[in-house]
Amino acid sequence: MRIVVFGANGPTGRLLTGQALAAGHHVAAVTRRPAEFPVTHERLDVVEADAYDARAVDRAVEGADVVLSTLGVPFTRKPVTIYSDGIRNITAAMVRHGVKRVAVVSSSAAEPHHHADGGFLLNRVLQPLITATIGKTTYADMRRMEEFLRGSGLDWTVMRPSGLFDAPGVTDYELHEDQAPGVFTSRTDLAASLLEQAADTRFVRKAAAVTTSEGAPTLFQLLRREAFKRD
Repeated sequence: MRIVVFGANGPTGRLLTGQALAAGHHVAAVTRRPAEFPVTHERLDVVEADAYDARAVDRAVEGADVVLSTLGVPFTRKPVTIYSDGIRNITAAMVRHGVKRVAVVSSSAAEPHHHADGGFLLNRVLQPLITATIGKTTYADMRRMEEFLRGSGLDWTVMRPSGLFDAPGVTDYELHEDQAPGVFTSRTDLAASLLEQAADTRFVRKAAAVTTSEGAPTLFQLLRREAFKRD
């Protein structure tokens, strides 16, 4: 297949691009900064486009069989529109070019729920705090993206990871419809589960929660890592 990846230069997008190439697909990696893209391959086209630019998005989508989006931004208290504006431009291009299949990354926190594996700290403290403060504008825009997809008429899937962490390889991750008990998702598993949707129809017009148990950190380890992270 020819797979178009939006947000290709982000951590998950780079993993997704590599996995798609390894699986034998042709990939169009869409990024605002093509000179910084670290992957080269005979079946890879690095396409310069901003998701806010409808014409550039249209050019990127032309010839696609499947569109996968890992678009995202860091938490901010300022208004966020990249998810909803991006998906409007992407789906408009898909309709023009007759492309039906699209899968996008959202978050489990876009629809907050009790995590069976989360305990008091996550369910009663961290999740309510983050969704009401630093993540409020991000999750609101993710919900707008999901709502737009539901009315698009396309064969969409929304992937909802939980707390993201880095891992060396793909594990035996779990997929659940809408919500999941687990609280962590490795970026390699998120990329693999997103790529899986290119040919899998189980979650067409549904949300799929993806979780990782193998090698997952504890909440304390994740918080400590984030607290001491350097730019």
